[in-house]
Amino acid sequence: MKKTGLLIIDVQKGFDDPVWGNRNNPDAESQMVRLLSAWRKSGQPVIHVRHCSVEPNSLLRPELPGNAFKEEVKPLPGEKQFTKTVNSAFIGTGLETYLKEQNILSLVIVGLTTDHCVSTSVRMAANLDFEVTLVSDATATFDRLSDDGIHYTAEEIHNINLVSLNGEFCRVRSTAEVLKLLSSV
Repeated sequence: MKKTGLLIIDVQKGFDDPVWGNRNNPDAESQMVRLLSAWRKSGQPVIHVRHCSVEPNSLLRPELPGNAFKEEVKPLPGEKQFTKTVNSAFIGTGLETYLKEQNILSLVIVGLTTDHCVSTSVRMAANLDFEVTLVSDATATFDRLSDDGIHYTAEEIHNINLVSLNGEFCRVRSTAEVLKLLSSV
């Protein structure tokens, strides 16, 4: 495995608020912890991204407790951190420059939410010529209601996003598959 960064997107306390509704994949954070632990042991780079919303009613505003990283994936000293105000981890953050300066050309992406910031960041990473792996069981999202009133479950939205990304923008793998690749280095 070449130098591969673990990119952890928006795993913040605000996403635990019941206002978001029903969420799929309740074990996503525990899978993130497994990956994070393995990355730290391997010496591969770990990069954290935090959403700092500018929306007045957002739980992810910088001055609110919901903006904080969840304890289980909290950055350690020396782990690179970026903040963003839009869906993409690459817009206005310096992430692309950092990755290229560090010769990190491959990314394993985890985080919240599958259909928003994770999907947008995966697409941009691929368009910027990074090799991307998206970890299916280390991402999650919430139920949504469409503009025409149709209810879509979090699991449906999650799976549709994984299917639409796989093969064109990334390779979708499970935590177990990624850990197996990492241990074979």
